[in-house]
Amino acid sequence: MKSWEAVNSAGAGLAGVEPDVGNAWDTVDAMVDGFFALLPNIAIAAVVFLVFWIVAKVIQKVVARATANRENGNLATVLSRLGYWVLLILGLLVAITIIVPSMTPGKLVSTLGIGGVAIAFAFKDIFQNLLAGILILLQKPFRVGDEITSGAFTGTVEAIETRATWIKTYDGIRVIVPNSQIYQEPVSVITAYGMVRSEYDVGIGYGDDIGQALEVALDTLKGIDGILDDPAPDVLVWELAGSTVNLRMRWWTNPKRANVVVKHSEVLRKVAEAMGAAGIDLPFPTRVVLLHDQTEATDGDRTKQREGWPAGDSPPPARTVAGALIQAAEQAPAQQGDKPAT
Repeated sequence: MKSWEAVNSAGAGLAGVEPDVGNAWDTVDAMVDGFFALLPNIAIAAVVFLVFWIVAKVIQKVVARATANRENGNLATVLSRLGYWVLLILGLLVAITIIVPSMTPGKLVSTLGIGGVAIAFAFKDIFQNLLAGILILLQKPFRVGDEITSGAFTGTVEAIETRATWIKTYDGIRVIVPNSQIYQEPVSVITAYGMVRSEYDVGIGYGDDIGQALEVALDTLKGIDGILDDPAPDVLVWELAGSTVNLRMRWWTNPKRANVVVKHSEVLRKVAEAMGAAGIDLPFPTRVVLLHDQTEATDGDRTKQREGWPAGDSPPPARTVAGALIQAAEQAPAQQGDKPAT
């Protein structure tokens, strides 16, 4: 009895499978029929998208050829690429509405709006660099070939692209700086005005004629080829240092780095030669060291605490530098005479 009951229950279960299989087949059949029904719409949508693609390519090529040799060629290239992708996206949206007529433009825009927020967060840095690159190309704070300083990098601008600016540093290294960083942070454009000022301090002795030194240095600067006459070079008394009177030389040259370095070397060499020929000293830094008892007798109350010995009624006598040298000279022969013969 139990075995017959099991068979009957299994048969009842299999009997319920047959309607489910039929429903699944009906669903697949409906999908296939729907696909064939949409084939004309799909064909029309493909043709429409192809037309948009052809138009986008033609516009991109026309803009590229029209601005091939112009100053704003980079900006035109960027705008042509943006126009190309905008037309492609627009063609895709039109094709979707043709394939699915129930997808109205309003529904499509709302759906893309939700997805657009997610895409904007995911590609925030890319969009930020793109917008900064377009603004740089529009405002033109610098151009390809200019020498700039951005952050820790100084060099020549090789290219300005939608994402980043390429800089070739003076030591031959290519640095790719994001456009958002360049747009937000200070940038020094070295070649912006066609000239740049250099300066250097040279020290002369306190016993030298300052007026003569100023004249010699200024005449030397004016005689160097490549130093601009307008603005004219100048030499100023800049500092009274410990062992020198410092003169500051200032001159203007072409801002290109190679020219600046060469002229800087030439200025230093010719000024040093001219100062030497005029008998003007370029002294080394000097330092005077006094021992604790090499002071004047009138230098304060020597019975009080002083540096090097304790306070008391019998301080050591003052010993000037000249006196110390005389005493050493007098003692030297005696010490040599006390040495045994070898």
